[in-house]
Amino acid sequence: MEFAIGELARRSGVKVPTIRYYEQVGLLPAPPRTQGQQRRYDESHASRLVFVRYARELGFEVEAIRELLAMSAKPEQSCAEVDEIARRHIAESDQRVEHLSKLRAELMRTVEECERGRVRECRVIGTLAEGRHDRAAPIERSASRPLRAAAGRRTRRGTPPR
Repeated sequence: MEFAIGELARRSGVKVPTIRYYEQVGLLPAPPRTQGQQRRYDESHASRLVFVRYARELGFEVEAIRELLAMSAKPEQSCAEVDEIARRHIAESDQRVEHLSKLRAELMRTVEECERGRVRECRVIGTLAEGRHDRAAPIERSASRPLRAAAGRRTRRGTPPR
């Protein structure tokens, strides 16, 4: 049975742009197309997409998923390499958890020090304006860097779809 990309999205729980992205980066093989150039997927695409979606939910990066998919195609092979990839991911996750815990502690400390006065005296705004985090000592605002100028800056960040 073949179906269109919208049906694949519904079956897998993955949005259409993300399906196209996974095709582009090689996690999902390009499907055959009709004479009208419409993509036509089958159950193998749906199964693979569910694998990729769950691996992404677990936080695996694209390259690790690519390796896991390649290994899954060889069911008689030892799973030692799979275990190594998973152990590496666990170690990376532990580092992220530790980093997030430190960031949380810094934010909690900053909020607790808040004097609930005016924005110009706000410790949260001051900390963000200074761009500092993960410090044991209280953060002192620099007199040479006015808060209003620093607080007005914005950044843009692009991420691949999940």
